[in-house]
Amino acid sequence: MTFLMGPALLFCPADRPERYQKAAERSDAVIVDLEDAVAPADKQRARGAILAQLGATGDVPELDPSRTIIRINPAGTDEFEKDLHCLKHTPYRHVMLAKAENPGQLKALEGYSVIALCETAAGIVNAAAIAAEPNVVGLMWGAEDLLASLGGTSSRNDDGAYRAVALHARSTVLLAAGASGKEAIDSVYVNIPDLEGLAAESRDAVASGFGSKACIHPSQVAIVRGAYAPAESDVAAAKELLEAAAAAGSGVFQFNGKMIDGPILKHAESTLRRAVH
Repeated sequence: MTFLMGPALLFCPADRPERYQKAAERSDAVIVDLEDAVAPADKQRARGAILAQLGATGDVPELDPSRTIIRINPAGTDEFEKDLHCLKHTPYRHVMLAKAENPGQLKALEGYSVIALCETAAGIVNAAAIAAEPNVVGLMWGAEDLLASLGGTSSRNDDGAYRAVALHARSTVLLAAGASGKEAIDSVYVNIPDLEGLAAESRDAVASGFGSKACIHPSQVAIVRGAYAPAESDVAAAKELLEAAAAAGSGVFQFNGKMIDGPILKHAESTLRRAVH
């Protein structure tokens, strides 16, 4: 399955319907969150808010279904079953499964395009098997829930860099997604005022191969988009390289004093794809 919604995905609490449209307008896709962003006592009201914005006919939602993801509660919980019952009455078919831990959990989501959020030790260990499920279109990882599942206290060191275990989880999810041809989504950056840190982490996400990054505040969207948008000089260089490759035919060739082979050409193609968004 192809999943290309754009580089900046923005979370929005499901119990704040007045924010739905604003979040959608300011991002490439909105993640309406029925899980961590909503208190247990408010979850039923949040589901009602999703249904209420559909209107009387139920077929003209305020949100574009192709650019809307509903984050649902973990499989095996009562809230998960209630979420699915709600979604049956909506046009939304992109879901994010919180705390995905094994391939079997995806069976209950047949008919949905699923972003599996691997944010526990079990989810990270089973990431490759989860990614291989046919209805999974992408993998995302979560740092703080992962550390909590391990009994830890923080995913980052005092200097703001990820701890080794978090970096391992990040790389595991990226590799698992890539091995199955699915998109990898980088985790949120929780220090909202630190836009410089977000920019650096977003640039690393791009260079590493993450297809998009999740945001928790509208101010983060422009920073993420900026990291994913290649400079005009990079686009021009990529086009020039690919044109030279076409003229050279197959095989390794020399260009501007460098030996060029298949992987280098793929890097150039990736740059041009990012330029489209």
